[in-house]
Amino acid sequence: MAKTWVNSAERIGADLHLELAEAGGRRAALIGALRDAVREGRLAPGTRLPPYRSLAADLGVARNTVADAYAELVAEGWLSARQGSGTRVADRAEPLRQSERTPREAPPRARGPRHDLRQGTPDASAFPRAAWMASYRRALQQAPNEVFGPGDPAGRIELREALTEYLARARGVRTEPDRIVICSGFAHGLRLLFGGPDRGLAGPLAVEAYGLPFHRELLAAAGVRTVPLPLDEQGARVDRLARERAVLLTPAHQFPTGGPLHAERRAAVVDWARARGGVIVEDDYDGEFRYDRRPVGAVQGLDPERVILIGSVSKSLSPAVRLGWMVLPGRYVDGVLAAKGEREAWASVLDQLSLADFIVSGSYDRHVRRMRQRYRSRRDRLAAALAEHAPHIEVTGVAAGLHAVLRLPPGTERSAVKAAAWQGVALDGLAEFRHPAADTAAQDGLVVGYATPSEHAYGAALEALCGALPPEADEPRTPSS
Repeated sequence: MAKTWVNSAERIGADLHLELAEAGGRRAALIGALRDAVREGRLAPGTRLPPYRSLAADLGVARNTVADAYAELVAEGWLSARQGSGTRVADRAEPLRQSERTPREAPPRARGPRHDLRQGTPDASAFPRAAWMASYRRALQQAPNEVFGPGDPAGRIELREALTEYLARARGVRTEPDRIVICSGFAHGLRLLFGGPDRGLAGPLAVEAYGLPFHRELLAAAGVRTVPLPLDEQGARVDRLARERAVLLTPAHQFPTGGPLHAERRAAVVDWARARGGVIVEDDYDGEFRYDRRPVGAVQGLDPERVILIGSVSKSLSPAVRLGWMVLPGRYVDGVLAAKGEREAWASVLDQLSLADFIVSGSYDRHVRRMRQRYRSRRDRLAAALAEHAPHIEVTGVAAGLHAVLRLPPGTERSAVKAAAWQGVALDGLAEFRHPAADTAAQDGLVVGYATPSEHAYGAALEALCGALPPEADEPRTPSS
């Protein structure tokens, strides 16, 4: 049986993990353990080993035992010793190759698509590392001691205050800090609203006929039946609301078909909520990214007591920053906090403080403006490429957001998705987002995200996309070379 031993190695600043065999002498066991650690790569070339005295004290052996073990490994070439620099792993001591360490080779990693044009992901290379690090450093330096204890499930007051001001200024939201609950994103917000023991939202939920299937699956798992509302050029047909007591909408930029909810329908859905005693769940999707005119304000501003607004930084900043917010009518706050639990278990408190500083310092506004310009340029390049190479394809939903919808001739969507895959392009067909119970005619199309590819790869991605699109009805497609 092997004996596991971990040395604190305070003098060299690194922990050293060895497994000493029980059988045999201490010297032989130590030599074998050190040799295995070097062979397996756990002790890299150049690593400084603990002094004799420290190692002997941790092991409970004589210093001579450690000295003899080191000397033997120096003689074998595993270690090197030089006056004044201590004993180190020799530079020529190569660790075992992976195939020598394990009896089986690791399975090859799946290769991703050459061009990722799937919706929903911002440009990861544009994350504002320096500005975020500056905010994180300030937040850490200024944080009171209580920050490092259990977190408030409502979220840090600093972030809720920053969001109150920002959302009022940028999105027309009317609220107070005590009506904001921090969550880890939109999906988490849905779970808190519909999956908790005190949901407060009973009965079927009306949703748009096109939307994320993941959200519908999440709601179905919580026992919520969703009823699809038809869509047209003015957004969701809210006049079709019937016995439902709640409706989920993406008014700023309908996902995925595009376009804001028309002003008359915004007023109509608020009137419906007042008359029915219902509630509107507003997904503030792409609210920050509008290109052709001023951003459309949140529906929440029309009636803060009838609208629950949920937003996040997953598109504006990064999905890696797991932070979102729920702006709630007063009567829902206690139920959401009860569903969340007594302590913060989802959103890092230090990240909350960093985001608060990021907003208050103006860095968030500057980042959003910069990305708005970049994504608008991406959108314009997409539209120009299609106008040149596929002028028969209609492009819609491009006034805002991070994706466009390419309308296709009936019956061509599936073949276009397959053709794109052959070209190494990952994208989604519009049918993927259609509610299974929708009673309106299905539309063929491609949902093309233009934010994800890096700048240097975007041109090639557009070329591959255009090569996958169906030709005009009277134009035969020539075989690709």
